[in-house]
Amino acid sequence: MSTQTPERHEFQAEVKQVLDIVVHSLYTDKEIFVRELVSNASDATEKLRHTQITEKDIFDADLDLEIQVSADEEAGTITIKDVGIGMTHDELIENLGTIAHSGSKAFLNALKEGGERNDNLIGQFGVGFYSVFMVADSVKVYTRSWQADGQSLCWSSDGSGSYEIEEADDERRGTRIVISLKEEYKDFAKKDRIEEIIKKYSAFVQFPVKVDGEALNTIGAIWLKNKNDITEEEYKEFYKFQAKAFDDPRFWLHFAADAPLEINALLFAPTENMEGFGFGRMEPGVALYCRKVLIDNEPKNLLPDWLRFVRGVVDSADLPLNISRESMQDSSLIQKLNKVITKRFLKTLEEKAKKEPAVYDDFWQSFGLFLKEGVTTDFTHRDQLLKLLRYESSYTEEGSTSSLADYLSRAPEGQKEIYYLSGASRQAIETGPYFEAFKARNIEVLYLYEPIDEFVMNHARAFDEKNFVSADSDGIDLDAIAPETDTDKEEALSADATEGLCTFIKNKLGDNVSEVSASERLVGSPAMIINGDKMMTAQMRKMMKAMQQQQGGDAAAMGGEPPVKLQINPRHPLVKNLAGLHDSDEALASLISEQLLDNARVAAGLLEDPSAMIQRNYKILEQLSSK
Repeated sequence: MSTQTPERHEFQAEVKQVLDIVVHSLYTDKEIFVRELVSNASDATEKLRHTQITEKDIFDADLDLEIQVSADEEAGTITIKDVGIGMTHDELIENLGTIAHSGSKAFLNALKEGGERNDNLIGQFGVGFYSVFMVADSVKVYTRSWQADGQSLCWSSDGSGSYEIEEADDERRGTRIVISLKEEYKDFAKKDRIEEIIKKYSAFVQFPVKVDGEALNTIGAIWLKNKNDITEEEYKEFYKFQAKAFDDPRFWLHFAADAPLEINALLFAPTENMEGFGFGRMEPGVALYCRKVLIDNEPKNLLPDWLRFVRGVVDSADLPLNISRESMQDSSLIQKLNKVITKRFLKTLEEKAKKEPAVYDDFWQSFGLFLKEGVTTDFTHRDQLLKLLRYESSYTEEGSTSSLADYLSRAPEGQKEIYYLSGASRQAIETGPYFEAFKARNIEVLYLYEPIDEFVMNHARAFDEKNFVSADSDGIDLDAIAPETDTDKEEALSADATEGLCTFIKNKLGDNVSEVSASERLVGSPAMIINGDKMMTAQMRKMMKAMQQQQGGDAAAMGGEPPVKLQINPRHPLVKNLAGLHDSDEALASLISEQLLDNARVAAGLLEDPSAMIQRNYKILEQLSSK
């Protein structure tokens, strides 16, 4: 060891937080530190194997690529050694003294959630190394990088808030971690205990693992094996190992293809949607290999972005071993892989939906948002994705969904469009004015609850040559599809009285309305706002306004609310009374007309500030109560 004074460094503030939580939280399985360190050793060796392809001058080039673990029960120490890529001085600080902000924050949030998952969350967020301090009094990391002019260094810490770096005696390439165990955890220094943990957690490491010089049996490249030779439990354990996941996979796709490329792929659909937990956008999770050599652990273009939730491995023998990440961005081979893998995964989803609808419905609840995103961004696979969409409708029970194909199979012969309504809930849609005419004619309507749904309809435009149309649109001729089932209708105002009332309301509402007319669609509501643009619904207008405001716009600059088309129901008692009132009490009739418009705005989701409407309502009540 060097006689020079060691450099002393303080851990980054977030590292201190992580260390404090990891060390002092009540973890049931302290043994996971072995899993994390062996996994890190495997990653470092994978990087070295890839570096050997692109670089010629590798230090200690003759070393066998393996991971060595040794235990000294008497001394209470464990040593985990790899001959991987090693670390430089700056990399020691970067890798062991700091944590990427996104990873650490997500990790800290996850730990705060508590519960039995904590034991498995460590590896997911790039903080696995620090798990060693759950059991260690002190840790020394000896390392020597692959570069010919690299230094031999020693990083040491007791996990209390600081660490030291100093020069070390001649080290061979790679990293050697020496763990001095706390008294109560010296049981981990027994050879059989270490072997048991490695077999449990690290059976899929791609390199030989030796414990005190004896090789353990590991499974290795499971994706290259025949699926009949792999147990369900092995699939699940490989998923957890490869994805650093705490959940079981919902299902998986294991296939091999020879054309147009030689491919061996093993893809998993997770159980948990990590984006749904608030951990931010998921990163690509399908690693790319060439003949068992890792090319990229998170290739950006291997799958479309909307499939970023998929985990697994793709191995293609047709991929050049020396391909760089930069050249992969434009590689026609990567584009072909993308096309083949995406098509096969979508086919698997179609099969699940057909043969195991309960499994698919469960998947849809967690990951349907990703497929909707695909409809809006991926023209190539849009038709396949549309077949996989699921929505509640007026024909389904609450909580149950229907495919678009099933919707069309139930449509009357004369129906040329697919109708939908957006709303916060099923109740909000079914109690609104726009659903009445469809209900009266028993015409099915899809229910859209999420903001992205309208973008889906807007981008897709049609399914099976039937256009998507919002049920609040103008110009929908429902009588051409089906007659009303309710024949007991109130008598309507005369045509002259209706026209006179429409003129009165238009004059009183001024520029707030572009048109006031009688409705043939309203049944139980007095009025509604009709959308003149079939593709620009109220919900989309609201979202676009919010986006403009986020970009620095304001209501005044955007000219306030645009005028709307108002339709009234000439059979409704309120409208009939208003027709008689506008001659006898014009002031009250004006107030009621304004209230009618605002009520219709509320039903359409267009009224953001109800204060004026509330005050007007009090005025109306005051005048009526005095009569």
